[in-house]
Amino acid sequence: MSQSELAVTYAALILADADVAITADNLSALTAAAGIEVEAIWAKIFAQALASTDVMGLLSKIGSGAGAAAGAAPAAGGAAAEAAPVVEEEEEEEEEDDDMGFGLFD
Repeated sequence: MSQSELAVTYAALILADADVAITADNLSALTAAAGIEVEAIWAKIFAQALASTDVMGLLSKIGSGAGAAAGAAPAAGGAAAEAAPVVEEEEEEEEEDDDMGFGLFD
């Protein structure tokens, strides 16, 4: 990741945390205030990519599992646990060559 991409990424996170709209102008202003020279294309790309994204919501879903990341709502009252019972498979015991009285290297 280039320095420009990283600077715009951090700027987008700062704007999202401050609950300020993530626009190309705001991203450029923030990176300029930090003294980092960023090509205008990076600010435009990030602004377009994050225009319809809830960045803070996205950050809160990190590490919460695939179901939450996919947008699945948690079930109320543990209904999900009742609806999907856990099926435990019995482990099959493998016969060993020693039980038959001979081995491969005997």
